[in-house]
Amino acid sequence: MKKFLFPIIIGLSVGWTSWVSAEGVIAPGAKLEKLAGEFLFTEGPTSDANGNVFFTDQPNNRIMEWSVEGKLSTFMQPAGRANGMFFDAKGNLIACADEKNELWSIAPDKKVTVLVKDYQGKYLNGPNDVWVMPKGGMYITDPFYKREWWDHAAMALETQQVYHVAADGKTVMRVTSDLNKPNGIIGTPDGKTLFVADIGADRTYRYEIGADGSLTNKTLFCSKGSDGMTLDEKGDIYLSGKGVTVFDKSGVQIEHIDVPEPWSANVSFGGKDHRTLFITASKSLYSIRLEVKGANPAK
Repeated sequence: MKKFLFPIIIGLSVGWTSWVSAEGVIAPGAKLEKLAGEFLFTEGPTSDANGNVFFTDQPNNRIMEWSVEGKLSTFMQPAGRANGMFFDAKGNLIACADEKNELWSIAPDKKVTVLVKDYQGKYLNGPNDVWVMPKGGMYITDPFYKREWWDHAAMALETQQVYHVAADGKTVMRVTSDLNKPNGIIGTPDGKTLFVADIGADRTYRYEIGADGSLTNKTLFCSKGSDGMTLDEKGDIYLSGKGVTVFDKSGVQIEHIDVPEPWSANVSFGGKDHRTLFITASKSLYSIRLEVKGANPAK
């Protein structure tokens, strides 16, 4: 296997300002900061219970860690071409490993358990993003993006939808049927509401979560899709794409954070107090201090 080495740019301030509404979320005087750069494509940020942030450099097949002390290291390589990730309550890193269209659980000692490898005997399109429920169970989005490391060029499943994985990590249930290309996903800490970004339709929807993991009462949250997304303690939703766009819980845009990269793939809260927003954007990792905490800190 080829190994890739790239120079890392650490701790550069970026002189970009953000549009702020009267109810903006950015801390007074805070500016976007470039923490590290020269990756191939960053994705999947999520933080552990201590606030350390893990993210993927998918083309280089590695998971990186940005510590609360501001140090960058490689957590795992190879890493199953990991994409979206989220920590569960036991400290396991749940990763959408689309090298073989799987969902992984990576233990703190880096032991890998494959949770999902197919649906009804067919491989998934490509698990892309994941949200873990507070009491166990999780949801994954399954869009199709042809990867150069695959030996197939077509979907095995007829549509691109969202799946629920039961708390036992074994039972998989399709919970949507009418989406175009779901991508970003996040839920509320009470486990009652799920948000799904249909990037193919440029829409984000809100669902009610049933006791069995099923989704009901689909409503339009906002007319904007997203690659990745997160949620703060006030119920504001952060959508990625061209920078980061923030909507309040009623679906009204309240902020836009400009990021000087072609694409902002995903977002997550981290840091010791969970008030720093981390942004994986193209070849770089950025952060900005906020006035609010994230809604789903790891325990």
